[in-house]
Amino acid sequence: MVISGRTQIIAHLGYPTESFTAPMIYNPWFAARGIDAVVVPMGVRAEHYAGFLRPLFSLSNIRGALVTMPHKVTTAGMLDRVSTAVEIAGACNAILRCPDGSLYGEMFDGIGFTRAATAQGFTFAGAACLIVGAGGVGSAIAAAIAPERPGSMALYDIRDGAAEALAARLRRHYPGLDIRLGDNDPAGYGLVVNATPLGMAKGDPLPFDPDRLSPDALVGDVVLGAGVTPLLQAAARHGCRTLVGTDMLFEQIPAYLDFFGYGHATAEELRAVANIAY
Repeated sequence: MVISGRTQIIAHLGYPTESFTAPMIYNPWFAARGIDAVVVPMGVRAEHYAGFLRPLFSLSNIRGALVTMPHKVTTAGMLDRVSTAVEIAGACNAILRCPDGSLYGEMFDGIGFTRAATAQGFTFAGAACLIVGAGGVGSAIAAAIAPERPGSMALYDIRDGAAEALAARLRRHYPGLDIRLGDNDPAGYGLVVNATPLGMAKGDPLPFDPDRLSPDALVGDVVLGAGVTPLLQAAARHGCRTLVGTDMLFEQIPAYLDFFGYGHATAEELRAVANIAY
């Protein structure tokens, strides 16, 4: 691809940048489609971020930004307007500069999960769902599932008050939603999600007992970079369908492209041109 004076920039904000995969997915797709845009990694330390974000968007050729750790939570409070998903998650992973120069924030981690689950044939309407982990990703997934009219949503987190706080935010926006707080027992749920970091490190304990899973459950794990985690291996042995973290990643990118005004893509098209190599 050729960067010209007309090239539109999408910043990829986070720190450190060495593990970023988005440029290796978006940029080959832009080149294949003849779109004059580029995703540029920008390593910004947390202590510099508040003074960096607004000046960045004074550039005349910036379209928006992808936001990753450690800035998702900070970003949610720095914008002019945000979506319902951002309000529920308390975090933001996409910024769009609007025609009037204002900044609008969205959260796509949850949308990536629901799209990946739907692609597996899962129907959220009426389903009993369990989300283990009520942090940023778990909150985003809960925010994306809520408008799909699940039968119930159970939340669990080992941190005192985390699940309760997420439940309160959900109830403000979805007062009719059946939200349950309790434990991490997956028995009887049609959808079970690990939204904790457990599985990132070798030897991590499992976030719940896979032997308690219903064989017809769909089990998702948000851990990226680990492929089929020990949890998903155990769930598959139990007969369950599974979703790996990269399924969520590739399914959320079409939503980002639409958000930034760059048209439609499928996860399969993105996988076909991606050049992820480290």
